[in-house]
Amino acid sequence: MSAAASPTARRRPRALFGTGFARGFGRGWLLAVFVFLYLPILSLIVYSFNDSPVPNRWNGFTFKWYASLVNDRELLAGVWLSLKLAVYTACGSVLLGLLAAFALVRYRRFRGRTVFSGMVSAPLVMPEVIVGLSLLLMLVSVQRAFGWPERGVLTIWLGHVLLGLAYATVVIQARLQELNPQLEEAAMDLGARPFQVFALVTLPMITPSLMSAWLLTFTLSLDDVVLSAFLSGPGSTTMPLVIFSRARLGLNPSVNAMAAVTILIVAIGVLLASYAIARAERQRQREARAGARDGG
Repeated sequence: MSAAASPTARRRPRALFGTGFARGFGRGWLLAVFVFLYLPILSLIVYSFNDSPVPNRWNGFTFKWYASLVNDRELLAGVWLSLKLAVYTACGSVLLGLLAAFALVRYRRFRGRTVFSGMVSAPLVMPEVIVGLSLLLMLVSVQRAFGWPERGVLTIWLGHVLLGLAYATVVIQARLQELNPQLEEAAMDLGARPFQVFALVTLPMITPSLMSAWLLTFTLSLDDVVLSAFLSGPGSTTMPLVIFSRARLGLNPSVNAMAAVTILIVAIGVLLASYAIARAERQRQREARAGARDGG
């Protein structure tokens, strides 16, 4: 009797649960995760319209907390400083992360590569408290020796770039490793210089990863508390530090209003960036298919 005709070969293992149960369980678990993640954000937005100064008691609908933001100079100054720091941090992190990722991917062997790779990735696994404390001690020693820099916007930016560099390198390195090196080799065979190959071939293909790294590091800088607390000085209080200091004394509902505005702005920015990344990726795929047809 052949194996194909044997009852044992035709027997199929039965699933522990049916397909319908597995699909329903998966959707229910996904819904529970979304509720766990986004219900607190939704409740914060709802209570930003609460007329009562007590956060957990609803007393009617009002816009007065949004109107009071205009006169809250401390909070507005913190928001403006956080936005500037986030933009500068994202730009600096993406630039340095691109250089680090390019060195790690394109140059497999050079003296100190293992140490360099470990130092770039160290902030990912090291507690932020340790990073902030070490930076503070280093900057204090440098300031005592040279009288510069004083703790403020510059020192916060340096700390945020150090943290963002690690994340940007991981994102960009993953994209560089997926690229086909034959495209760059073909461009060099056609007479392009190394810088032209990077600017005209490599850079357009890794643009989505650069945008993703920019958004990631922007978000990390915008909501950072630990590094900012260690590295800030007089007149350089960021929005998270303002909110954290007020939370210890009882949150003012105007903080909820500012958080709701921030969530709206970030959500719009993420949607626009996601659309731009998807559009760039579709354009790259169309160009790749067109090049394959022309080559064929």
